[in-house]
Amino acid sequence: MTEQDHVTVNDPRGPVNNGEGHQYVFYGAGSDWMIRKGVEPLRIVREDRVRLSLRFARPAGFRIAADRLEKPGSVVLLDAPPGSGRRAAAIMLLHELGEDGGADEEGARFEELPASEKDEPRLAPTAGDRFLLDLSGIADEEAYAKAQQLLAVRRSQVTEAGAHLVVVLPSGMAHAHAPDLEPHTVTLGRPRGIAVVTRHLRMDRMVFHSADLRNADLQRLCDRSPMAELARLAGLVRAARDSGRFGADFAGWLDQAMHAVTDRAGEVGRQVAEIRTTPERALLLATAMFEETHADTVYEAWHGLMRTVRHEEETTTELARKDFGERLAALGIERGTDGRLRFERLAYADAVRAYFWANFPGVRDDLRDWIDRAAGLHGLTTDDRVNVVVRYGERSLAIGQPAHLFELVVRWADIATGTSCDPRAVAGLELGLTHEEFGGWFRRRIYACARSGPLSDGLARVLTTTCLRSLGTTHPDQAVVRLHYLAVRKGEAAREAREALLDFVGRDRRLYRLLIDRLRDRTRQEPHGSETHLLLLTELLWSDRAPDPPPWPDLFLGWQTVFSQPPTEPWNPLVRSWLNAVMGDSTRDLALDVIVGATRGRAAALHRLYAIACGWAGVSPQPSRAAVAALLWQRIDHAQYARTGSTEHAGTGPLTTEEAR
Repeated sequence: MTEQDHVTVNDPRGPVNNGEGHQYVFYGAGSDWMIRKGVEPLRIVREDRVRLSLRFARPAGFRIAADRLEKPGSVVLLDAPPGSGRRAAAIMLLHELGEDGGADEEGARFEELPASEKDEPRLAPTAGDRFLLDLSGIADEEAYAKAQQLLAVRRSQVTEAGAHLVVVLPSGMAHAHAPDLEPHTVTLGRPRGIAVVTRHLRMDRMVFHSADLRNADLQRLCDRSPMAELARLAGLVRAARDSGRFGADFAGWLDQAMHAVTDRAGEVGRQVAEIRTTPERALLLATAMFEETHADTVYEAWHGLMRTVRHEEETTTELARKDFGERLAALGIERGTDGRLRFERLAYADAVRAYFWANFPGVRDDLRDWIDRAAGLHGLTTDDRVNVVVRYGERSLAIGQPAHLFELVVRWADIATGTSCDPRAVAGLELGLTHEEFGGWFRRRIYACARSGPLSDGLARVLTTTCLRSLGTTHPDQAVVRLHYLAVRKGEAAREAREALLDFVGRDRRLYRLLIDRLRDRTRQEPHGSETHLLLLTELLWSDRAPDPPPWPDLFLGWQTVFSQPPTEPWNPLVRSWLNAVMGDSTRDLALDVIVGATRGRAAALHRLYAIACGWAGVSPQPSRAAVAALLWQRIDHAQYARTGSTEHAGTGPLTTEEAR
């Protein structure tokens, strides 16, 4: 079992990573979106859950938790030590609920809930929905007390709806557990480490025998290491095989991976202690950050780093100094036949980066400014740039400095030109969003930016892209909230956010309903700034924006809001879109009843609808247009008669759900 999961790349034509380390693959025009491998995402979409299930080793207590969770409306709280794969266990418990027949229940949600609900959409579960709530990052009693108050509300909602909720509890906080949590709590043990390694190796198509894993050092690792570290070990075995530089047998690959996991930190420490000059240390770090890029680019990055840390240039000419190749060889760095640099030892670059960030805290600001410039060097490909950003981001997050990564995202986004997103900014922000510990921090920062004052078009585009592609996958409700704030701004980037938002919710009936409700609330709550929300609501209600089949009750509520206040100009395209829809599909003629009913019998509104239909029918003398217009006029006449000639005001009240069907 492992808490480290990877995004699946389904396109067999994508690039192949033939060396150790991470792979970052871009697809699409302008590299506006990427599928990234090698990071620890929160993403729990089906294909990633399936991949995790193939590598998952069940811990003690898992069956007990699964039995309790099976009943509709059930809530299970998991108590397990850090590093035991508790998050992966929570995901698998929920995943296996929907595996009858190999498919998720139709229409059921599988989402992670935020730890707080500040301006986030209210949870509205339905039968069969599955939710994960990860509280493992909470470290103080006050925060845990607030989380338990919200958990009590969510438990009630989940139970009443017949949904399912799994909560990962924080460790070391048992004394602060509310007594009513105890009956729902299941304690998980630690899975067999060797089983975790074996599953990962087999899924990587490694050929080995059980006897190959009977190694005392490996057994000690499996008994003590966190699950993520064991997954990394298996990944390094694969990297050693794929590189072609470490022999041709499993025993050799495993030996290299074991050394990488157990010895690299000490080796780097000894090497740094031996090289005391700034140029040598700077070259070591520059190569670690830019490994697998061309030597000339590393050379340029190296000199940029020395300028950033204010190292004075040597007074002698370069021809009089130690040459570049000699410096590389002395540091254990190889220059391949393709001109790219790599360390001789497996995963050595990872260890170098970790060492410098941990042991030179005084230069972290300088390193941020260096990466800001160096990630834009002309010799780098787009994939090279993203690799550098993610390597920097991983280190910043590892030492608890998410603000450093976010600051670079803003810098790169702000200087972007044209209408495309800067891939460095997108990569950095997505890394933050998918980080297990700091994902919530980045979601809050995006929320604050989307609600704040002026944004550059570049940053607005980056926020839109990551909300749509990354946050929209893991936390769709939160994505709607942030995209809404971006969409009601001014400018071209806001228009793009509006298109992205409307397209996003149009593919999901629940999100479509969520946005209708949100926009209706805003038009009532913000009387002086409601027009922007009202115009967005009007566009959302167009026939080509609505899900298929149309959600008539939701459309009725939206139209009722639009027809209740000025301006009336946007009514024209809205009503015309539905008249066109009815003309093309007679089964949608219920739209005419819903539109007229939403006016609540107001004479001015009915007259406006009549005029729109007249104009629409007169555009082209088609019999079908005239017929649809006549149907609308009949309903308008009926509504007017009901308003003036009967105590039964037909059309003046909202349709019931049953009537709308």
